[in-house]
Amino acid sequence: MTARALIVAAPRSGSGKTTVTLGLLAALKSRGVAVRAAKAGPDYIDPAFHAAATGVAGFNLDTWAMAPALVEALLRDAASDSDYLVVEGAMGLFDGVAGPPGRSGAAADLAARFGLPVLLVLDASGQSQSAAATVRGFASHDPAVRIAGVVLNRIASERHRQLVADAIGALGIPVLGVVPRDDSLALPERHLGLVQAAEHANLSARLSALADMAERHIDVDGVLRIAAVPGAVSAASRAGGLPPPGQRIALASDPAFSFVYAHLVHRWRSAGAEIACFSPLADEPPPDGCDVCWLPGGYPELHAGRLAAARRFQDGLRRFGETRPVHGECGGYMVLGAYLEDADGARHRMAGLLGHATSFARRRLHLGYREARLLAASPIGPAGAVVRGHEFHYATCTEVGDDAPLADLTDAQGRALGRSGGRRRHVSGTFFHAIAPGGED
Repeated sequence: MTARALIVAAPRSGSGKTTVTLGLLAALKSRGVAVRAAKAGPDYIDPAFHAAATGVAGFNLDTWAMAPALVEALLRDAASDSDYLVVEGAMGLFDGVAGPPGRSGAAADLAARFGLPVLLVLDASGQSQSAAATVRGFASHDPAVRIAGVVLNRIASERHRQLVADAIGALGIPVLGVVPRDDSLALPERHLGLVQAAEHANLSARLSALADMAERHIDVDGVLRIAAVPGAVSAASRAGGLPPPGQRIALASDPAFSFVYAHLVHRWRSAGAEIACFSPLADEPPPDGCDVCWLPGGYPELHAGRLAAARRFQDGLRRFGETRPVHGECGGYMVLGAYLEDADGARHRMAGLLGHATSFARRRLHLGYREARLLAASPIGPAGAVVRGHEFHYATCTEVGDDAPLADLTDAQGRALGRSGGRRRHVSGTFFHAIAPGGED
């Protein structure tokens, strides 16, 4: 492995690490550098922006949901076809769940295990020399995690920059960027995070502006110099992951169904499966030549009226489910139900392949890692299999229906959350997003 890598992280969410990451990626791409990007943790929106900035599929590295061998294999494969790998952290650098060392899901796990230097993005608004205390704390918190450089974000003036940079410089940690306060650089957000990359009509222009920001305000060459070749990556690491649910997979793919993990699709293709994408929003049914249909998560609540009116899609999905497996995750699970209530309280008829009904009007946040023990065979595994994943949605079940449950769920600490999802003949679904097999060291 010769590619060099680093982690872009921050003390907390909202510090500007996505802005800095995309700026660096777009700047490197415009320089002709072969660069790839990964997201630490289970986020399924940022990798699409990474892909747009680099021209190469983004992916996730999740130390809680993925076995160490899978993390190593994904890292090794990404490093084999690029010169640099940029890993964007989630939340704060050390934020994860309680558990065995190195399996918390935090970006710091990756930094410690593979010796990846960290570029810390610091929102310096509202402070000056006190910023150095934050950097000192992050630099000393874990001896195995090296803060190799800092980018100051939201700097108000030259005097502000000098006060902050001089205080941090006294720690011996280089300041490699100073980004002025500029609200125009921020990407629009909605309830699950950033508005999806595919929904930006001007994404190329935005990425170009971010590349220009990086070239003007970040020492891009200095950032490249702190990157390091990952260590502790075994050449024998197995790719692992969830096996393909069929030989030819009908995959719903459009702005209503976009939350599918890239490492899953890559694993399916590597195992010889074919992926046939179709768009429910374009009223396309699952292709008849497929032997399984997968409805990923996304934003069906924003498109409920169109989905209810998509008769070819709904009728085709029902015919498909009469003889072949259909599985829905989160948003896909909502569409498999009888009704979906949108944010305005309007009730829309869905496919009715399962008996539950969901509401986005009566919202409640459901968030966290999940471990599922399957109660019956489904496209995510055989009966009794343990699968690790993630739940992140605001929708609630207003009618539970009378379908058999799909899985017993626990949270990241092993606390029982009860039975979840539903199954009826060939159809299954759950709010839980599958990431990787559980029970692996």
